[in-house]
Amino acid sequence: MSQGIHAAAAPKAVGSYPHARRVGNLLFLSGIGPRDPVSNEIPGNVQFADGRVQRYDIQAQARAVFANVRAVLEASGARWEDLVDVTVYLTDMLRDFRPYNEVWAEQFPDPATAPCRTTVGITALPTPIAIELKCIAQLKEAR
Repeated sequence: MSQGIHAAAAPKAVGSYPHARRVGNLLFLSGIGPRDPVSNEIPGNVQFADGRVQRYDIQAQARAVFANVRAVLEASGARWEDLVDVTVYLTDMLRDFRPYNEVWAEQFPDPATAPCRTTVGITALPTPIAIELKCIAQLKEAR
């Protein structure tokens, strides 16, 4: 049996899906981006009048996406330390990998206890964001 979870402190999903789904002692998070949960704005984005992105700050977006992941984990009864696997989607791997990696190291200073990670370069995401995370956590007790 699985349980869908919606986190009030995280940005609303951009589609019809839960923030996370718990199956036994595993927690699967849907793709999470850096949108602000209150204003829905994207940290670090500067846009032209027509809405196209003029420039963005990958580190501001990375810190925001980590905060959103934390909010979903907490709403799910999980902790940061429960993360076991993270897939990172970057829209500009060449430009953003190094500065993103610096923020990753702030969040997970000890590589021995950090979750596994795969980073993938993609051409676009469904909103004008430069990063999205897909996470799996292992909870201590199954329901």
